[in-house]
This record gives sequence, structure tokens and C-alpha cells, in this order.
Amino acid sequence: MTDTTEKKRILLAAPRGFCAGVDRAIQIVELALKKYGAPVYVRHEIVHNRHVVEDLKAKGAVFVDELDEIPESDAPVIFSAHGVPKSVPADASARNMFYLDATCPLVSKVHIEAARQFENGREILLIGHAGHPEVIGTMGQLEEGAVSLIQTAADAEAYELKTTPDNLAFITQTTLSVDDTAAIIDILQSRFPGIRAPVKEDICYATTNRQAAVKQMAAYCDMVVVVGAPSSSNSNRLVEVAQRNGCPDAMLAESVRQIPWSKIEAAKTIGLSAGASAPEPLVQEIIDTISSHFDTTVETITAAEENITFKLPRELRATASA
Repeated sequence: MTDTTEKKRILLAAPRGFCAGVDRAIQIVELALKKYGAPVYVRHEIVHNRHVVEDLKAKGAVFVDELDEIPESDAPVIFSAHGVPKSVPADASARNMFYLDATCPLVSKVHIEAARQFENGREILLIGHAGHPEVIGTMGQLEEGAVSLIQTAADAEAYELKTTPDNLAFITQTTLSVDDTAAIIDILQSRFPGIRAPVKEDICYATTNRQAAVKQMAAYCDMVVVVGAPSSSNSNRLVEVAQRNGCPDAMLAESVRQIPWSKIEAAKTIGLSAGASAPEPLVQEIIDTISSHFDTTVETITAAEENITFKLPRELRATASA
């Protein structure tokens, strides 16, 4: 039942939602459609969000799992923001396909780091989640067996060296839990003091900032809603961060329709954030829906200011300027 006299307090995490890498990837698809016309083929979800994918489909993007699903044509194919194994662009070139790479530059940085450590003859450990597209893409930069995956602290404790302790390096997936990853790194550095770390931390600024904002507000909330897709690593990590930092009742929702209304009714203070691939209108829809039923105040909890942008592929810069 609607009760406009009952007060609700929404704590809105900042930053939240689209990061520079996601924004760039979506722009690449939209600009390719503008420049080349439909269809534009996209290998895998450009980012992990159903609403974004459906919107791009409506504009003329065609999503495929593998390149062999694409009919012979001059239409461009775009690789997702998560990055791809080296075999994918090689396959595209062999098929004479014109492709655009929407890999986030911060993921590309991890690829470069992996290649550099491999060229220096080091054994490489990748901290990440098995099966995630970013992990598949990163491991696929090098020959099979060159990278070993570490998913948990237990994996770090149990890992058996293939080389000498001073000939070891680690890299990480960009969307991990900051705290979980720090614990794994502590174990590796304790066991292997000579292990080489990345020159600059691999977990991206957007992941770090969004987790910091949720940490700041979680203890003040009766429930926390993270807008994001079940397949989104960084969105799932935000739920875990809220649960570990004072709000056990934290949940992931793709839209307002997935939030149990009974939880909203029971909560006085509701925390709200969004994963790096979640559009801001989905967040605003939740605020508007709650506000339409209750006397609602909205307070922003700011952990950092973000003003990062990434360059578009050369082929699309003139279209963007126009």
C-alpha cells in the first residue's frame, strides 16, 4: 500500500554506473552504425548489461558468439570491452573481416603486462575468475600453459611453483574485489617474496571507486540495491562489499522490477549503486518509483570524482567529431 507519509532515505553511491571503458565500447558500436550503417556485428555482449545490448540491437547491432556465425560481408565486427584472445583478431584477419576492437584500455594494459613478463621468461599468475570473458581474453594473449589462474586465497596457498621464486609475476582481472585480491596478493608475496607485481595496480579505477562508495554507505543502510547484470563481475563484487561492510541485506537487480517491494517497504534507509555497465536511467527509475510511493530524501555518498575518458579507434574519430 502506498504511504506518502512514511519517510524513506536513499543513499546514492558516487561514482556508480558507466565507466570510461564501457562508455567507449558503447560509443564504438553506435558510431560504427552511424558511419557504416546496419548491420554491425558484435562478438559477445559488448558489455554485461541486457538493457544496453537490447538498445544496440534495436539500432542495428547483431550479436554473435563466434565469428563463423557472421555471413560474408563488408560489415564491421566489433570485439567486446572485456578483450579477446589473440586468436580472435587473427581469425578475423584470415577471413578478411574488418574489425574494431572495443577492448577497455585498462584491460589492454593487463595484456601488455602479461606479454612483457612472458618475454622476460617469467611464470605468470593471473588472479581472476575462471570463465569470465576478461580472463579468457587475458590468458589467450599467450601460449597455452603460460598463465596459471589463481581464483581464491586457498589457490594462492596451494600453488606449486614451476620455476624459481624470483622468476614469478602476477597480474589481475580488472573487476575483482579490492579486499579479496589484496588478501590473495599478501599470501603470494609472503610465500614468494620475489614475485613481480604490476607496475600499476591492475584493478581498474572504476572498480575501486565504486567499491569504496558502497563501503562508505553500507553500514547506514537497511538494504543495498546494486543495479547490474548477474553476469557482471564488478556488479556482483559491489553486492559482496555491501554485505561485508555492514549491510547483509544487499542484492543485485537488473531493474526496479526485480526488487521485492516488501523489502522496500520494510527499509528506512536504502543504499543504491550500479555496476560499471549499468545505465543511469535504471538507477533513476528506482529512485522515481520509491519516491512515487513514499516521502523520500536522496543523499549522495561520494568516494571519488571521475573525469577519465579514453580515445576512440582512429576509424571512428571523425564520425564522433561530426
